[in-house]
Amino acid sequence: MDAIHLQDLAFYAFHGVHEEEARLGQRFVVDLTCRLDLTAPSLSDRYEETVCYATLTRTIEKVVTGSRYKLIERLAGAIADAVLDAEERIQGVSVRVHKPGAPLPIAAGRVSVEITRTRAPS
Repeated sequence: MDAIHLQDLAFYAFHGVHEEEARLGQRFVVDLTCRLDLTAPSLSDRYEETVCYATLTRTIEKVVTGSRYKLIERLAGAIADAVLDAEERIQGVSVRVHKPGAPLPIAAGRVSVEITRTRAPS
């Protein structure tokens, strides 16, 4: 299956378990891989036969900035659901949410969650 990748999409939002995270907010970074058949646009060079990257970005932004979640696992799941709902040509998605400012008990480190979802057969 072919893929469209969007990487390093950064948003400021208020997700997290701790009260400080809800009050102060922080940056979240999202990577998205959409699985779909790109045969038609790869042959025709016609914009309307592919998925709009800007629309995907706006879909992700709406989820990340429009609701508050305690867990980035839930945020990733909500993004995956929204992308599948927004574009029927997409057969599967992988969403990775990075939380650069995650409260870790050490001086340095990175946290991310990746969720993969596929469209239910119709």
